[in-house]
Amino acid sequence: MSKLYAIGELLIDFTPTEQNASLVAVEQFTKNAGGAPANVAAVCARLEQQAALITQVGQDAFGDFLVETLKKADVDTNYIVQTVEGETSLAFVSLTGDGARDFLFYRRHAADLLYNKEQLPPNLLRDKDILHFCSVNLVESPMKHAHVALIEQAQQAGSLVSFDPNVRLPLWNDVKACRQTILEFLPKAHIVKLSEEELLFLTAIDDEKTAVHSLFQGKVQVLIITRGAEGASLYTKNLHVKVPVDKVQAIDTTGAGDAFIGALLAIFLSKQITANNLVDFCQQHATSLLTFANSYAGASTEKHGAMPSYLTKQEFPFKYNIFL
Repeated sequence: MSKLYAIGELLIDFTPTEQNASLVAVEQFTKNAGGAPANVAAVCARLEQQAALITQVGQDAFGDFLVETLKKADVDTNYIVQTVEGETSLAFVSLTGDGARDFLFYRRHAADLLYNKEQLPPNLLRDKDILHFCSVNLVESPMKHAHVALIEQAQQAGSLVSFDPNVRLPLWNDVKACRQTILEFLPKAHIVKLSEEELLFLTAIDDEKTAVHSLFQGKVQVLIITRGAEGASLYTKNLHVKVPVDKVQAIDTTGAGDAFIGALLAIFLSKQITANNLVDFCQQHATSLLTFANSYAGASTEKHGAMPSYLTKQEFPFKYNIFL
């Protein structure tokens, strides 16, 4: 059976119990498991696909909580290391009335950034598997070099590679370095998901179609642009399909982008899509794929937190379960 391997940060999201309050004003927070790669793995597991996370957390209470939470979500935790050399990362989030967020991160001695390529299991990936990564752990660190090594392993195995930069500029000392690093890693992926803001940040091109096609470099075959409440677009070199999203009462958008890409990757896993048939499959089913991912992501915004908001296959409305 195909399996998703996500590599990157696993952290605690402290989300507020109240909306429309700044981090200065918030008085109470709820503890949730978070981190974009971990969220994507959780979505795939919720949709009954095999998923594992490769990362490192502290040998502390927060690390214990995260590992236990992923186990309960049916994510394979065998590749999560706990260490005394660093601490589990924390993120404090404030919410506006429409569910938008503001972040404050605590990760100066982050255990995940200390994970090194020598810790990677050899020969882990197979041709029907998918490797997914983001940009938070691509700052200069041992973990960045672990990403490089695992991507090389995926390429040698013939695995699909998915990249969602999920840009968090406060975690970078240099905005230019963030942009250059993402552009360095982007051509290594077959599937790239960006928000509208990220597309402009990376390309500095106002016209979306021109900007998208400037990124079809290296191994890139499919580019997806998300627009929040306005839906999403899927591009191949020869196709562009845009699909709106049903209106929802959003209360927390934390992890919604991860829900979107996770839902797509769950479909690719279930159909055992490879680099050889990815474009054909996406071009044939573009509208249905975007409808499914939009709806799944939209549903996740109607609850607080990321992982707690992800629906199982049984909970997701039957009309959207066209692939699973």
